[in-house]
Parts: sequence; C-alpha cells; structure tokens
Amino acid sequence: MATNSVSSTSVGLDVPALVEQLMSTERRPIDTLNAKISTSQTKISTFGAVKGLASDFQVALQTLNTSLQGYSATPTDTSIVSATADSSATAGTYSLNITTLAQAHKLAAAGQASDTAPISTSASTVTFSVGATTADVPIPANASLQDIRTAINAANLGVTATIINDGSGTPYRLALSADASGTSNAINSITVQAGGDAAINDLLAYNPTSNAPTPAIPMAQTLAAKDAAFQLNGIQITKSSNAVTDVIQGVTLNLSKIGTVDVTVARDTAAVSKAASGFVDTYNALASKLKSLTAYGASAGALAGDGTLRMMQDQLRGILNTPATGGTLSTLSEVGIGFQADGTLKLDSTKLSNAMAANFSDVTNLFSSAGGFATRLEAWATGIVQPTGLIDRHTENLNTTISSYNEQIRTLEVKMTALQKQYTKTYTDLNTMLMSMNSTSTYLAQQFASGGN
Repeated sequence: MATNSVSSTSVGLDVPALVEQLMSTERRPIDTLNAKISTSQTKISTFGAVKGLASDFQVALQTLNTSLQGYSATPTDTSIVSATADSSATAGTYSLNITTLAQAHKLAAAGQASDTAPISTSASTVTFSVGATTADVPIPANASLQDIRTAINAANLGVTATIINDGSGTPYRLALSADASGTSNAINSITVQAGGDAAINDLLAYNPTSNAPTPAIPMAQTLAAKDAAFQLNGIQITKSSNAVTDVIQGVTLNLSKIGTVDVTVARDTAAVSKAASGFVDTYNALASKLKSLTAYGASAGALAGDGTLRMMQDQLRGILNTPATGGTLSTLSEVGIGFQADGTLKLDSTKLSNAMAANFSDVTNLFSSAGGFATRLEAWATGIVQPTGLIDRHTENLNTTISSYNEQIRTLEVKMTALQKQYTKTYTDLNTMLMSMNSTSTYLAQQFASGGN
C-alpha cells in the first residue's frame, strides 16, 4: 500500500537521507552566496577600522595646525601667577608687580541657638542691593535660619548664603558671600521693608557704614570687598577679579599671591612637538593598517589588493612626496620627519626643535599654508571619513551587494522548499514501488518452490 513517505527499511530506500544528500548539492549556490555575504561583511568591518584610523589621523592633523598657531605664557614664579595664551597673543616678556588681590565681600549675622527653630512670626520682604543689582527676597512667616538661607539662594542675587557653626553657645551664624570679587560687586545694603518682622530685621539688616553688629545693625562685615591692584610694565591697573583676561592681548593671568614676577609669552614649541609626534603616530597606524590589508600571500585578508585601499595608499604617498609651497621649507625631512624602510615615518625631535628655533614661521608654513602638508593631508582625511566620503561610499556599495545576495537567497530558498518536496515525493513513490515489487518477487518465489500447489 502506497504512503506519502517511507522511512529507511531493510529492503527500501532511505528517503530522508537520500533527499538530504540531493538537497546538499542543490543548496551549493546558496552556500556560495552566504560565503560572499560573509566576505562583504568582513570588508565592511575592516573598512570601519580603517575609517577609525583615518579619523584619528584627521584629529592629529587638526591638533597640529592648531598648535602651530598657539602661544604659551610662562611665569618665572607660578605660585604668584599662572598664565595661558591663545593664538591672538604676541610674543614678549611682561613684568608684573601684584600689590593687592581681589576679594569677595563677606558678611555674617549674629549667632542663633538653632538653625531649624522659627525666627520670624510674620512674613517679610528684604531688599538686597548687590553691586548694581537690587532685588526683593520674600521671607515667609515662621522661617528658620535654614529657610532664610534657602530663600536668599533661590533669589539668585549674586550672593550665596550658608550657615556656619562657630562652636559657641549660639553657634549657628548666617554667612553671606558675594559671588563675584571686587568692590563693584559688594553687598551695598540689606533692608527689611516696612511692616516686616522685627526678628528678621534684627538678623539681616546691614548698613555698610558700620563693620560691627549692633541692635540696629546686626549683620557684620567679615571680609571687605577688594579689587586686584598690580603694575604691568610699570602701568598701574585695577581689576575686580584675580582672573585677568583683558590686559595683555590673548593672555589670561590668574593672580594668586602678592609679589613680583615676569611672564614670557612665546610660541608654544612644546605643544607643536607633541602634536607632531601625534601626527607621526597616527599616520604610522593608518599606513601600517593599509599595508597589511592589501598584502598578498598566505595571510592575505578579504581586502587583499582592494582597489579603494590601494587608491588611499597612492594618495597618501602622493601628498607626502609633493613638496610644500609658499615658503623656504618644502619637505618634512627638513623638520625631522622622514620615511623609514618599512614605509612608516619617524620624528627627530631635536631637528624639529632646531627648525622652530631658527624660524618658527617657516615651520608653520610647511604644515599650515594652503600648500602645506597638514593642510593637504587634513583635506584628504576629511574626504575619507566624512559621511559622503570614499569609505562610506564603498561601504554603501557593499551593503547594496549584500542586499542583492540576500534577495537571491530568498528566491532560491523558495525553490529549495519546492524541490525538497518534489524529491521527497518522487523517491517515496519509488520506494513504495520497489517494496511492492519485492513483495511480488517473494510471493512468486514461494509459489515456484512449492511446485505451483
């Protein structure tokens, strides 16, 4: 009797095994496409790694260009002043004599036994005059010292309120500090408006004509507001802050201590040397990667001989082998950057330092002019790593190819499903027929053996 499928028997065909072998052969085109997809995905991943190295190279070039425009500001005594300079500075030495440091205005109220117990019984409005700003601060009824601190800080007056414990019998003291230093930012007055709570007036009222608390003037000055005073190259200058940004063009001075000091502003050769080292290191990482990926031989990878990578190598070599224009220096070797036998670069720091000492502007031109090496290499790197750049375009083509392979696989899978059903039916029917023939043969043999009886 025929059936839809027949398992392996001692006299029939092993249909599942036979169909599996046939399908293994039929699926070879799909296996080939999957292998191509795997190769393409490996290429995409590898191109991603190359893009990362090219991006590092781009950043190093940008850093080098920036450092060539920079200046350093070096004090003879950093405990007196620290200094920084930007690209707008001018080289020179400046004599600085600091006589007064800027100081923020600070006040403190009379001590309280508790910082959480209510001080006031009714609401008050307190007017603060700080620098050129006047603002009202509402103090609620039954406010504690903590509540008053919170209300003052919430008003953003340019004053910060804190509570200090001085360890006395009434230890909790409300302390006020102007956020900015200098006399122009001092706390001018604190006045409780008419109708306010007397306890709030006794705590907060401040009159700058008195520096000690009295029943009428409870808030005391603990530190007076001061401006920074100094002489720069003999010129007397006063500033409200110890951070001075507008006295020497492109230079920021941070005054720390009274004293005399010289500040030398010069090209930041240390930053240039560091940036040049970064340029060499990132170039070598990129060049070595390109070399290994495009190599042939037993260890060749998926991108061996890849045209895109070969083009990148050729472009890099072309830029490095084309002299810079517009200045007296034209090759990297003149500033201590030369090729080694394996194609990587090596930096001679001493030669670079000597070149910068001889003529810094020539070194700057070699890298940063329109025809300079850093300018041209950065433009090349941008063309590689930008979203519409060489690598992304190539990756997009690979993704399109993968999509095409997957579409072919989906079509073939439909065909494989139908073919497997067809093979299974065909060989199941054959198996049924063979089993029927075997049964007939056995019957006839038995009949002949019995003499036809």
